[in-house]
Amino acid sequence: MLFPTDLASFLDLISQHGDAAYSVTFAYAASHSLLFTLFGGYAAHSGALSLGTLFIVCWIGSFTGDAIRFWIGRRFGTRWLGSFPRIKRAVLVAARLAESHYFWMILFHRYPHGIRGVAGFAYGMSELPWSAFLVLNFLSAGVWSGTILSVGYAFGQVSEKLMGDVSSQLGFGMLVAFLGLSWFLSKKLERAVEQH
Repeated sequence: MLFPTDLASFLDLISQHGDAAYSVTFAYAASHSLLFTLFGGYAAHSGALSLGTLFIVCWIGSFTGDAIRFWIGRRFGTRWLGSFPRIKRAVLVAARLAESHYFWMILFHRYPHGIRGVAGFAYGMSELPWSAFLVLNFLSAGVWSGTILSVGYAFGQVSEKLMGDVSSQLGFGMLVAFLGLSWFLSKKLERAVEQH
């Protein structure tokens, strides 16, 4: 089946192509894709993916993505952002927060939607030493991966109990609703951070 039409078929497709699924998960974790990582936890609960392997893949992906963004920020500063005013604004907000709160920013920047993709650039533009950034980034990537995968896994447990004998289309609908709610809450948190 090329395009699965229900959740069970989709999870079966993921299970059949595990290596590709882990590669895609690595790329999405590098960009801090919260929703994809949540779904990864859900897929691990269903048995389509290994939770341990997924945790390592997300941890390394998240760490690597921010290390690359830090390097770009350190190497090129803001001059490459001239064509992207919205991204530049977000980087400057993150840089302002990082000046006085870099420890907490590095630990928690992965959660708000608008900050997580640009914070690494801002850290690179700051005076933060590579060594301090790498240690905090490594810890933060592990905490983020474990937290988000655990929430997705827990949602899988709850939805399994709630669904019982109900069709998997309802389960897919519940998953979409859960991911939508997560996105909405992430946007709210982003606005709160920007107003800081």
